[in-house]
Amino acid sequence: MLENCYRKDLLEAGCDEAGRGCLAGSVFAAAVILPPDFHHPLLNDSKQMSARNRDILRDVIEREAVAWAVAEVSAARIDEINILNASFEGMNNAVMQLAVAPQCLAIDGNRFRTRLGLPYACIVKGDGKYADIAAASVLAKTHRDEYMMRLHEEYPQYGWDRNKGYPTREHRLAIRRCGLTPYHRLSFNHDIDQLELF
Repeated sequence: MLENCYRKDLLEAGCDEAGRGCLAGSVFAAAVILPPDFHHPLLNDSKQMSARNRDILRDVIEREAVAWAVAEVSAARIDEINILNASFEGMNNAVMQLAVAPQCLAIDGNRFRTRLGLPYACIVKGDGKYADIAAASVLAKTHRDEYMMRLHEEYPQYGWDRNKGYPTREHRLAIRRCGLTPYHRLSFNHDIDQLELF
C-alpha cells in the first residue's frame, strides 16, 4: 500500500511526467495534492496499471484531489531545450497551475530544477511509493494517451493508438516508410538501426 505523501508536515504536491522516452508528441507533466486521508486500492505506479484502471483512477483523482493540474510541453520545445529540461519545465508549469499553492514538492526521479522557491525531494520510483506521485503519474499518462489518440486520427500510419509514440519496431518502420511528422521530436534518433537497442 502506498504512503499518502513524503512529507506529512507540509502541504505537498506529487509530480510526475509521461512520454519522456517517446519519439513523437509532447511530454505531459502533472502535479497533484491529495487529501491526507486519500486511499484507493487501484492506485499504483501508472506503468503497473491497466489502461482501464488508469481511466477509473483519473476520474477519482480529478474529483477528490485538493488540487491537480496537467501541463504539456511540445515536441518543438523538447527539441529546443532537451527532454530532461522539458520534463522539469512541465512539472514546474503544472505546479504553477495548481488552484491551491503547495508548500513542498515530491518529484518522481533523481533530478529536478525549479525557480519556484519551494522545498522538494526527488524520489527514485516515487510513483510506486507515494500516492500523490502515483496520482500525478496517472494524470500525466492518461492525459498524454488521450492526446496521442487524437494525433493518431491525423497520422494513423504510425500506430500511435498502440505505441503512443514510443520507439517500437512498428513506429520506427513507419518513420522509414512515411518520414517524420510535425509531431516528431527532431532531436531524437528515429533510425531503424536503433531497433537492436529495444
